[in-house]
Amino acid sequence: MTFRIAALQMISGPDLAPNLATAARLIAEAAAQGAQLVTLPEYFPIISDSDKARLAVREVDGNGPIQEFLAENAARHGLWLVGGTLPLLANDPAKLKNTCLVFDPAGRRVARYDKIHLFGFRKGDESYDESAFIEAGAPVPVAFDAPCGTVGLGICYDLRFPELFRALGELALIVLPAAFTDTTGRAHWEVLLRARAIENQCYVLAAAQGGLHPGGRMTHGNSLIIDPWGEIIARMDKGEGVVMAELDHVRIAEIRTSLPALLHRRI
Repeated sequence: MTFRIAALQMISGPDLAPNLATAARLIAEAAAQGAQLVTLPEYFPIISDSDKARLAVREVDGNGPIQEFLAENAARHGLWLVGGTLPLLANDPAKLKNTCLVFDPAGRRVARYDKIHLFGFRKGDESYDESAFIEAGAPVPVAFDAPCGTVGLGICYDLRFPELFRALGELALIVLPAAFTDTTGRAHWEVLLRARAIENQCYVLAAAQGGLHPGGRMTHGNSLIIDPWGEIIARMDKGEGVVMAELDHVRIAEIRTSLPALLHRRI
């Protein structure tokens, strides 16, 4: 059994409407190519250097134009849609939750995951501190069941914490929306994604922001689909577009039979 999966790569800017228009176009393109599960990148509705701009588009859980957009597009195209991340209201009124929502082909929400690990980085003139405007999610791993099997969720910096994905149990697929910086991405993005696929013996679908954003931020791109042996089967370097491949259950079974590492665990 195969299942067609797609990662959408974007270069989001500070204005909601054009970002949603780009996302809609890419979802439609993936659907036209037969995608059954599609994921958008982290921060797909907005990337801005302004805290006010990010906070201004926060939505109440269950209501808002971004959530309506995701539900409508999942239903319109009859596919599973992993909504990258969007900003939801947090307990702290000065912050937001960086949230991944998943919708089924009928447009029903089936999962919510709030980013647990918040990125911090400082090197020379480049620095990031997500904790300044994001409220971390509760340390609870989230997965959902789809026709391809159990799908585990993570967001960007979560990639560096393998215990999160191991806690999800036996997976067919890990989905990771991201906006990796070009600096850290060049060094670590591919090797970490391949490691998560190898150690969990599952497919990895990573949808990235990929290019120079208004305001000067450069994201790494390189949206990838990786098989359970750690082989890259689809990639896009920079720019906007669709990355697509087949999730093959026979491939998963062959690898887990020939190298039953998941059965050999002792810790």
